[in-house]
Amino acid sequence: MKAFEVSYIFRYWPDILPFLGVTFLTVTLSVVFGVALGFVLALGKLSRNKLANIMAAGYTTILRCTPSVVLLFVVYYGLPEMMLGIWGVDINDIQKGVFVIATFSLMFAATMCEVMRSAYESIDKGQYEAAVSIGLNSFQTFRRILLPQCFYVALPNFGNAVIALLKDGALGFTIGFIDIMGKTNLIVSMNYGAHSREIYLGLAFIYWGITILLEKILLRTEKIFGKGKRVLKAD
Repeated sequence: MKAFEVSYIFRYWPDILPFLGVTFLTVTLSVVFGVALGFVLALGKLSRNKLANIMAAGYTTILRCTPSVVLLFVVYYGLPEMMLGIWGVDINDIQKGVFVIATFSLMFAATMCEVMRSAYESIDKGQYEAAVSIGLNSFQTFRRILLPQCFYVALPNFGNAVIALLKDGALGFTIGFIDIMGKTNLIVSMNYGAHSREIYLGLAFIYWGITILLEKILLRTEKIFGKGKRVLKAD
């Protein structure tokens, strides 16, 4: 085994960092699609419709119990066969990033469903009745009164879910997806495993930096949206 050399920690950053955009795009699209689907699922879980409730609950239970890498393999290997067998559509030539985004959107949706549901149920229902009593309709009440409070309550859990998604997204390399993790693996392979400790440690520094930055942004956002609550508590 070669001796540990500190210089190798940062030597390949110029090759890895250009793929940071791919990682950010994957996470961003997974969050957007996941939030949209999670909102629909949350509506199903909060609905009085028994079928919608059962379907939403079943989805969240199954997805939350499925390891991310298992779901990724199911989507990557199973979806093309299903599309070809049922609709006769060949999607084998689609970029691997599409499968990664689809996988983590499904996973993120299950988490967001529970985050949104719990945030909504934490709001005092008396506020809805008070808003309706002064002439607001249901949509206005939700948009102006309930949604801002739900957003504030859900923000910490949303932040944790995004950070978890960022880390789970590294699993895309298992199907050959090239982001910062995939590029790092290629570099290690081209070096025949030499100085792999240093190279992976350098990648860890990149992930730590991104995660700390995300935490700072989310904490700042939480403080901004929490100003009104602090004023009310002080009064």
